[in-house]
Amino acid sequence: MTGAALHAPVMMAEVVAALAPRDGGIYVDGTFGRGGYSEAILAAAATTVFGIDRDPAAITFGAELGRRYGGRLRMLHGCFGDMRQLMQTAGIERVDGVALDLGVSSVQLDEAARGFSFRFDGPLDMRMGLDGESAADLVNEAPEGDLARIIREYGDERHARRIARAIVIARAERPLLTTTDLATIVRGVVHATPGGIDPATRTFMAIRIHVNDELGELQRGLEAAEVLLRPGGRLAVVSFHSLEDRIVKSFFVERAGLTPRGSRHFPDAPGADEPPTFELFDRGGRKPSDTEIHENPRARSARLRAAERTEAPARSTAKGRRG
Repeated sequence: MTGAALHAPVMMAEVVAALAPRDGGIYVDGTFGRGGYSEAILAAAATTVFGIDRDPAAITFGAELGRRYGGRLRMLHGCFGDMRQLMQTAGIERVDGVALDLGVSSVQLDEAARGFSFRFDGPLDMRMGLDGESAADLVNEAPEGDLARIIREYGDERHARRIARAIVIARAERPLLTTTDLATIVRGVVHATPGGIDPATRTFMAIRIHVNDELGELQRGLEAAEVLLRPGGRLAVVSFHSLEDRIVKSFFVERAGLTPRGSRHFPDAPGADEPPTFELFDRGGRKPSDTEIHENPRARSARLRAAERTEAPARSTAKGRRG
């Protein structure tokens, strides 16, 4: 059974349709995971796909998968926010499509040793790669105010201050080293409601987003894709969280020249007079089908936004910004 069959990503058919792979095209799967999008793109046309992932396990899996495709799948170890530099290192200046599936993968969630989920008792890690600050580092060392801000802003948790205070009190007794340690503290502060999500859900998500700089990575990735895509190339992004989707929506609306013009008494938003770099397929984005949501409950919060690159110069290049 193929990796795509085992780990079919959300809205896979819709993403491939948005990218419209063509023979001879070069495509980037910026969040390779277990290669679901990559396999679907490779199957759709005689393409070359570059899979990018910061997780060494994904790179190893992709290298094995690539042997089945006669060199049409190539793996690059790194963050998708650095895709422009990664592709240049591989000798590629322009591509025909980029796919991004945001957030943590189901494979990572299901692996207790990675520490992403409170469903398993494992080390409090949460890093998508294997370097940098871990979740344990954050909860044991960050000031109480910083913890409260992270949990509130990234988790939309109204009890953030109480949770941060409880963490600081608990870590004074002993370090918090496991997912169970953290989940138990949160559940002691936020009580479960019948039929509601686990009280630890928002806190775990917030810490994961911070540890992996997911929102900064997303902004860098969108700008990198704008530079890499040739005219007519396509960008498809699946998000699962309102913070992610807000960034994607704002990027596309701005780059498509759809930002509302302000009052004549105030200056226009930056870039308002620049030519559009993208043409949107559907301004409101697309949601999964009822059938997919029924078969995969994780899909219920997903939204796909896609656009086609115009011939206008990339704004991130013109401004000399990273990308």
